[in-house]
Order: sequence, then structure tokens, then C-alpha cells
Amino acid sequence: MSTEDLLRLDLQLCFPLYAASRAMVQAYTPLLAKLGLTYPQYLVMLVLWETDGVTVKELGEKLYLDSGTLTPLLKRLETQGFVRRERSTEDARSVTVSLTPQGRALRRKAASIPEAIVCRTGLTLEELARLRKDVQRLFEKISK
Repeated sequence: MSTEDLLRLDLQLCFPLYAASRAMVQAYTPLLAKLGLTYPQYLVMLVLWETDGVTVKELGEKLYLDSGTLTPLLKRLETQGFVRRERSTEDARSVTVSLTPQGRALRRKAASIPEAIVCRTGLTLEELARLRKDVQRLFEKISK
């Protein structure tokens, strides 16, 4: 394979990953719009539905986002009444994010989203699990 061949778009790994990522977010968009959430807000809610009462720092570590990106997301979620932010009394730099009753109730409304996405992909659960594992492994290798 020549050097010129290596620069062909159809031989790049980055492009199908990018295109698939965009398509996945587009698949989520109409489902999340019914809940009043954007995709990044949904990711925050997923973390909180798993573990309520996490710090902004912990959210950032889980979602690979910095506080400059998270803060506007959290402000909007707070304005919508889904989360509450509280500064730590021990460390003023630390902010804990917790679900409100409305945020907890939203989980029930979101329960159908994963199944809808699985159906949309046309892949089996086993195929999706394998793909997720492979993409996660790629992420871990490339982000070192």
C-alpha cells in the first residue's frame, strides 16, 4: 500500500467513528427532546440516576468533561428543575450535584430510550456489547 493510499478517506478509522458518533447522537435527539434534554445533559442525568449526589469533579471524570463544559450544562439542568447544586461547607471549591424529585421522576420517562436505540441500530445485544467493549478498549488505548 502506498503512502497516498494511506490518506484515502475510506481507509481511515477516524471517519466511521466520527460519522457513527454523529448518527448516534442524532438518533437520541428526538427521544431526548421529549424529555427536554440535550444529549450531553442526558449523559449527566445517567450518571446521577446511577449515583445521586456526586461532585462536579466526579461528573467530569466519569464523562471526560472539564468543569468549563459541565457548568453550563448543570446550570441549565438546575433551571429546568432536574438537579440541585450545593457548595461544600468544608471546601468551597467543591460543588455537589443532586437530583431533585423532578429529576428522579424523569428517569421513569427515560426508561424506554435504551430499547429504542437498540432497535434503531438493528444490531443484537451481543453485537452491541462487543462493539461497546471494542470502542471502549480503543478509547483507553488512544487516550493514554
